[in-house]
Amino acid sequence: MTRPLRIVITGDTFAPDVNGAATFATQLSAGLARRGHEVHVVASATGRGRQGTRVEEHEGVRFTVHRLRSLGYPGHEWLRFAEPWRIVQNAGSLLDALQPDVVHFQSHLVVGRGFAAAARSRGIRLIGTNHIMFENLMDHSNVPGVLQKPVIGALWSDAGRVFGRCDAVTTPTRRSADYLERMAGLDHVHAVSCGIRASDYTVSPKRNHGTIVFVGRVTSEKRIETAVRAFARLPKDLDARLEIVGGGDLIDHLRDLATELGVGDRVELTGLVSSEELRARLTGGEVFVMPSTAELQSIATMEAMASGLPVVAADAMALPHLIDGNGFLFAPDDDADLAAQLERVLRSSDEEWLRMRHRSLQMVAAHDIETTLDTFEALYRGEDVVDPDTELPHLETDSGRITLDDASSDASGAQHVDESR
Repeated sequence: MTRPLRIVITGDTFAPDVNGAATFATQLSAGLARRGHEVHVVASATGRGRQGTRVEEHEGVRFTVHRLRSLGYPGHEWLRFAEPWRIVQNAGSLLDALQPDVVHFQSHLVVGRGFAAAARSRGIRLIGTNHIMFENLMDHSNVPGVLQKPVIGALWSDAGRVFGRCDAVTTPTRRSADYLERMAGLDHVHAVSCGIRASDYTVSPKRNHGTIVFVGRVTSEKRIETAVRAFARLPKDLDARLEIVGGGDLIDHLRDLATELGVGDRVELTGLVSSEELRARLTGGEVFVMPSTAELQSIATMEAMASGLPVVAADAMALPHLIDGNGFLFAPDDDADLAAQLERVLRSSDEEWLRMRHRSLQMVAAHDIETTLDTFEALYRGEDVVDPDTELPHLETDSGRITLDDASSDASGAQHVDESR
């Protein structure tokens, strides 16, 4: 029997932050701790006076979290960074005290950069995972448009230098791995899904006609304005509703836009919600929409798939990896095309809709979190790894008839709810 590992997981963001990198780091840490490993998380403190070391509970599991004194990013409501001038010293002190078997960083910007240098100088095995697209960060910068391309190039070169110190580098999909290799000048980047526990999500026993759901940060890089404009184009006889679930700095702008377009009474912006409400909103949907053009995987889309929803997503970056018979792609930033694809789902026959539901459940099963944990355990131990295969054979259009029972009892393990809820 192999011995448990002492693992340090670091990142610039961690729960309670709500974003893909924080969600993955939280699920990974909890899953590893649940398997008996000693897990230490190092992340930026969530505010002044909140730094320090304490045992925290996440996903029903307790492990140690070291919160570093941090600074807020100007103009951003939640993003914070550990003090960069102290990070190498802090990293060295922690690694000397903990003597871990492996360090796994989730962002190379500040915390990961410091721990990469400290781990490498001490001969500690180092794994790096990329969740960043610098094209997204430009939305929160003051860099003039004419300078953004060279700045992005310089940032990717810098990322390549930090990731180049690693014993292994991962990112969530093969498409994003190819992109990272090309932009950062790296070789042999592993594609390892962020993973999802499908049994945590609930499949509705009925089709919830007309409910379109988006889940994610309500910020500019998600291109939610495209979804609102597309929604306003839908024929009134569909009696559709749009639920935008999540917090962010564009809530007021999108509410005003919906009012301006004459659909304010049918667009709901929930703000931040609990995990329970988020999952309930997905269960109550008929179709999920993801208009973002720079997703490295999109955990939110996988959550929707685990809830049995067809998906309409932008034909950009890694999203096509999640669409094959379970919905439709649309031309990025094209609200007319998005409206047309949403209408296809909303007007689909029950048989067609159930077929899309079944395919979503079938596809998301390949992203099981236990496979992700197995892969990272092997990487931590320095074993040879074959990247998990999350690509199912392309769906043939003449697949057989799917009944409601067939579509809602998929092997993904998704649970059902009482229709009265």
